[in-house]
Amino acid sequence: MKRLILTLVVVSAAPAAFAEKPAPNWVKVTDAAGWRPRDSQGELVYNDQLWIFGGWFSSYAAPPRDVWSSTDGKTWQLVEETAPWKHSDLSMSVVFDKKMWFMGGWYNGRLPGHSAGNQVWFSTDGKKWDSATSGAGWSPRIASAIVVFQDKMWLLGGTENYYFGDEKSLKNDVWYSSDGGNWKQATRNAGWSPRAYHQAAVLNDKIYVFGGGNYVPQYQATNDVWCSEDGVNWTKVTDSAAWHARLWFSSVVYRDRMWVFGGWSNNPSTNWGDVWYSKDGANWKQLKSDVVWKERHEHSAFVLNDKIWIAGGHARPLSSEVWSLEIPQSWFKDE
Repeated sequence: MKRLILTLVVVSAAPAAFAEKPAPNWVKVTDAAGWRPRDSQGELVYNDQLWIFGGWFSSYAAPPRDVWSSTDGKTWQLVEETAPWKHSDLSMSVVFDKKMWFMGGWYNGRLPGHSAGNQVWFSTDGKKWDSATSGAGWSPRIASAIVVFQDKMWLLGGTENYYFGDEKSLKNDVWYSSDGGNWKQATRNAGWSPRAYHQAAVLNDKIYVFGGGNYVPQYQATNDVWCSEDGVNWTKVTDSAAWHARLWFSSVVYRDRMWVFGGWSNNPSTNWGDVWYSKDGANWKQLKSDVVWKERHEHSAFVLNDKIWIAGGHARPLSSEVWSLEIPQSWFKDE
């Protein structure tokens, strides 16, 4: 008697846990905000409003000195047309001690009379600006990173010259102030390499510094990540984050994570339109939304009303778009 042998083949789908989660999509709030398209503007959130300050229109024109605010990202109010500060290209801005602060920056592009600044200004309404100091302890510079940490403002690195500098113009010093007028140097040489066009964030009682490098005359870009518990002693978190080395990107802290948005790399000249996040600076994940803003650099990034906001930047051409993204906390539950 012949034996009948049956072979059972079971085909099963991959468990749902292994499927990539659909990412929330970005929403275009407006194609054209009230302000003229620009990049390199200052930005912050104050009194439940988005704010932008000055920026860059051209390398052959003085930078704008206007101040704009919005509660919804769509309708913008011109608060001040000509603020007293003039170094508004690649400046540093932050909220501290219930005030808006604006400092450093570049003036006059490639034109005669160009300069970096180390003035520090503050305002509670965006219209009236007071000078905290006409010359901070740190050298005139642009494109530093700035954070609030341990009830002080901290300024990290930057460069003293935009178009005409050399590697000696790059800084890796760290300064702090509790009043904006008096600045103390935490360290002259932090562990990370001298750089500008980078970002910093405060998360889990640490300052993180990441990315950036130099534009001209010798382009260099990094994607390393460093952290510090005191601003003096720095630990390298990773030599190479998952995102490509870049300059001129933006960053926020949202949902207890650091975020990286867009930016620019050279050789070849490339704008980025990617979005990355990390809880520790070492492990980064890319948020792959189906709808996202066009690749760009030197755009503003904010967190307001439980959303991330992106505004302006150089998207080839300059942009005045505003986008928003809301991610429920539950979206991260499996991570």
